[in-house]
Amino acid sequence: MTFDVWKQQAAERALSLVEDGMTLGLGTGSTAARFVDLVAQRVKDGLKLRCVPTSEATRAQAERLGIPLITLDQQPFLDLTVDGADELDADLRLIKGGGGALLIEKIVATASGRMVVIADASKQVVTLGKFPLPVEVVRFGLGATRNMIEVLAADAGCRGEIKQRMQADGRPFVTDSGNFILDCAFGSIAEPEALDEALKLIPGVVENGLFLGIADAAIIAGPSGIVMLERDEAEQTG
Repeated sequence: MTFDVWKQQAAERALSLVEDGMTLGLGTGSTAARFVDLVAQRVKDGLKLRCVPTSEATRAQAERLGIPLITLDQQPFLDLTVDGADELDADLRLIKGGGGALLIEKIVATASGRMVVIADASKQVVTLGKFPLPVEVVRFGLGATRNMIEVLAADAGCRGEIKQRMQADGRPFVTDSGNFILDCAFGSIAEPEALDEALKLIPGVVENGLFLGIADAAIIAGPSGIVMLERDEAEQTG
């Protein structure tokens, strides 16, 4: 219950950043869903927005709630994206993709003038990697791609079990873009930038869940209240 309260508090604080007339990216996940609910209420109250969802789940939620939606083809630059994170460190480096939407989330976030993370305090870590890193891969050559991830990740100092994500019914999890996900349980990612660069060398890798230099701020709600971490502050202390 406590985590639910913190998620709601973070979403409410993020709503104060939304201004009339904005183009807005809507994130995916349990905390982002709370933000979408709040945005919908503001829209009902007369706020004018045009929004881009980062997953089919978010699209369905937004459509059900009457939020006006557009695509990045219609509007290739957004004012703001608000999204959650599975992990974040003091330098605003993130792991995302627990919900399987990392590819579209990264496209929308990088198309935005500002990307703000909302999270409860449990998502803060000293070193990324306790949450398995999602890597979105094409279906062809899955075994070869997995092996290459293992080899190049080891070169970047990361070792651990790499498992294909499955659904509860035993079938492979398939992303909105039709790809598979490999979850990499590295435990600790001492050099996220090195791992990110290594994964980008693998042809079968579509995208990975490391969001580096993308988030501009994070709103973190926890037992001590709400803390807002800005990128400039993170760079000064990093």
